[in-house]
Amino acid sequence: MFRREFLVAGAALAAVPAFAHHGWSSFDQGRPIYLEGKVLKSAWRNPHAELELQVNADLKLPADLKTRAVPAQSAKVDGAAVLANAQLPTRKDAVWEIELAPLTRMQAWGVPEIKAGDTVALVGFTFVEEKGDAIVRVEYLFFGGKVYGLRSSPA
Repeated sequence: MFRREFLVAGAALAAVPAFAHHGWSSFDQGRPIYLEGKVLKSAWRNPHAELELQVNADLKLPADLKTRAVPAQSAKVDGAAVLANAQLPTRKDAVWEIELAPLTRMQAWGVPEIKAGDTVALVGFTFVEEKGDAIVRVEYLFFGGKVYGLRSSPA
């Protein structure tokens, strides 16, 4: 009897859709990209918050991007180099899936919940081979006049 209940429970769990989660090693950390646009959808949940971002059609690198101050993180990140090397994406997708940090880290940074209609800018990384979906893992998020480092907790 116990075995049958265990198998039924296992089958039920297998039917639940899994959230996509990509570790940092899946992304090309040697080629940071800059995106800016309007949030179409927001999912404020774990394993990490996610946005669907409609990129501005006239996307350009901000003139001050290389000189922006970035907050210290508990992980060793050369923020100045990340910003200095940021470039526009080679892909021309109008809509991108944006992977933010887990909710506990978003709370540690004090990031307010981002909602559909908000405008955000970011520097992050695409998949190593840039095939498949247009997905970016965010290193630095520019929102509400502040910048947040999302790889780790605030230092």
